[in-house]
Amino acid sequence: MTDTVETHKSLRLGPHLVETPVVLAPMAGITNAAFRQLCREQGAGLYVCEMITSRGIVERDRKTVQMLQFDPGEKIRSVQLYGVDPLIMAEAAEILCNEYGVGHLDLNFGCPVPKVTRKGGGAALPYKRDRLAAILRATVTAGERYGVPVTMKTRMGIDEDHLTYLDAGRIAEDSGCAAIALHGRTARQAYSGVADWDAIAKLKASVSIPVLGNGDIWEAADALRMVEQTGVDGVVIGRGCLGRPWLFRDLADAFAGRPTRTLPRLGEVAIMVRRHAELLAGLSNERHGLTDLRKHMAWYFKGFPVGSEIRRQLGLITSFDDLDRALGQLDPDLEFPVGELGLPRGRQGSPRDRVALPEGWLDDDSGRDLDLAAAEIGVSGG
Repeated sequence: MTDTVETHKSLRLGPHLVETPVVLAPMAGITNAAFRQLCREQGAGLYVCEMITSRGIVERDRKTVQMLQFDPGEKIRSVQLYGVDPLIMAEAAEILCNEYGVGHLDLNFGCPVPKVTRKGGGAALPYKRDRLAAILRATVTAGERYGVPVTMKTRMGIDEDHLTYLDAGRIAEDSGCAAIALHGRTARQAYSGVADWDAIAKLKASVSIPVLGNGDIWEAADALRMVEQTGVDGVVIGRGCLGRPWLFRDLADAFAGRPTRTLPRLGEVAIMVRRHAELLAGLSNERHGLTDLRKHMAWYFKGFPVGSEIRRQLGLITSFDDLDRALGQLDPDLEFPVGELGLPRGRQGSPRDRVALPEGWLDDDSGRDLDLAAAEIGVSGG
């Protein structure tokens, strides 16, 4: 196993050349414009907005529209779109491309959350092959009018007995998708266990369009190992960057043949947290931004010997004064806890007994004329 790549890889998505083949996975409540900018300041890649619902776009839902914020440095405005109806997805794509200048659309067929799958959406939908094809064709056609590439993200399937990823790859290719991303877990696994990179390799071998691999990339070396082991054209980074936006610096260096490992001292982490706070406040206001930052604190300081009282203060901040007071109590010279390297971050949990599905969902694999109105979530953000 090597620690470097022989040549600098790049990722082609329609008219876009992503110099570093790394994509920030859309994560609800996380990958807003502030977090995307913070990560982009560290390294190169494609940074995808939080999931936006097609129904929310078409109905001009206020929360959905507010989530469509981009900073001037985003050369490619990338949005993940959720939906189950071909016509609504196409209309939403038209609005995003025409009115918001979106340059890349990623379609979400990987969400394992029960409230989504029990209505036939997310990771449940690819089981209905004809429905999947209709959605992809309609959205690709809408994007083509503006030269906007459409990609899709999916999982291996509903469970081990109902795998759909190879069919999904074929359908994506036939429908004109620019790429497909595979999270190497089933919906039943959710975020538990180990991602199946062999499945990612099988998908790569079965299609001619670019394949992106997702799952268990905690360090830059993991990304290189996935590329070497599976042959994928790029990687998708999710939980690995939580509290570690500098991971994108390591990834950019790794794909350029300069393997590095950023190990910030506690003072440097505090500076990153302060920068994150400034960007969040800029999206709305100080109180809302600093309150939103609270969820990131445990990730930023994971493994550092930060006392319980300081952690409590960090979890209650509502202003820059609160934040600066808490950060000022940290020992800036404390070294990064290397024992945290390579370990899972964020939610994990355990496999579900079964995946919540609509009654009779597994009876056939078409779904072309199925009424999935109940799965049309109106409010974005997961």
